[in-house]
Amino acid sequence: QSMTYQNIGRAFNWTCALLLVAAAGSAQAQAQAQAYPSKQIRIRVGFAPGGATDIVARLIAQEMTKGIGQQVVVDNRAGAGGVIAAELAAKAPADGYTLFACTTGIFAILPFISNKLPYDPEKDLAPVTQTGSLPYIIVLHPSLPARNVREFIALAKARPGQINYASSGIGTASHLSGEYFASSAKISMTHVPYKGTGNAMADLLTGQVVLLFDQPVSSMAHVRAGKLRVLGITSAQRFSTMPDIPTVAEQGLPGFETVSWSGICAPGATPRPVINRVQSEVARVLKVAEIRDRLLRDGIEPVGGTPEEFQAHIKREMQKWSKVVRDAKVGAQ
Repeated sequence: QSMTYQNIGRAFNWTCALLLVAAAGSAQAQAQAQAYPSKQIRIRVGFAPGGATDIVARLIAQEMTKGIGQQVVVDNRAGAGGVIAAELAAKAPADGYTLFACTTGIFAILPFISNKLPYDPEKDLAPVTQTGSLPYIIVLHPSLPARNVREFIALAKARPGQINYASSGIGTASHLSGEYFASSAKISMTHVPYKGTGNAMADLLTGQVVLLFDQPVSSMAHVRAGKLRVLGITSAQRFSTMPDIPTVAEQGLPGFETVSWSGICAPGATPRPVINRVQSEVARVLKVAEIRDRLLRDGIEPVGGTPEEFQAHIKREMQKWSKVVRDAKVGAQ
């Protein structure tokens, strides 16, 4: 009986010790959140300057600097479809001073086409908030005579494998949108990956490649200037601020839809109070009338939801894009 009491006593002592440790950890996290931020915050972007991910990150950084009391800067680490920046963010100290402009490819595409990722997106990165939902427009170099999706498909069928299309990198939503389009239209194109939309756009404008699935924010200025031609938009419905651009679905590919997204993530072990602080600040930024209007004008639907809402969205996107990878027969690397 005395042994039983001893065991109960030991169990009680261990329980108390664990509770004290948990309480101390919680108190430390709360103190860390209250002191946050006390120095510069860095948002890593996995693509070269000029693309939609970079543009959104810079808008957020500029307004966050005003509201959070510390400088927020963008750090471009282009390459590998965003993997370089994702790895740096995943391995950074989990203190809220390194954030990551996460994208569709990082969570929902690359894990299904590559078995050599240097990070585990579900463990090493913590969703903070979705910043935007971004349909693509199909932009074409004017050296090709196609004026709409139907004409382009006919042209591509007459030139199998001869049309080069660019993307912002292997495993990005830009890449998979092109593969999904080719599969749906039963055409063959040659994929040319770049380190970001800015690099791809430079070659598209000179005709080194002739097609790009791109967000309107980084391509509509060239369309308006007559340097590129837009064939269609990849959302299910026409975008409210660009109602004259027809959807791909209404041009002969019913049901076709690809919409990418951007968000803010943090290293996986970042304390929840710090994540909440960042989320509330980014959500505030996205409600600023000037920024919201700018994003909508550029074809980006602002979001700014909770970490739980972003996590649920990522889960749905993983299911959707894994099917696109299978159907487009994009093999694992």
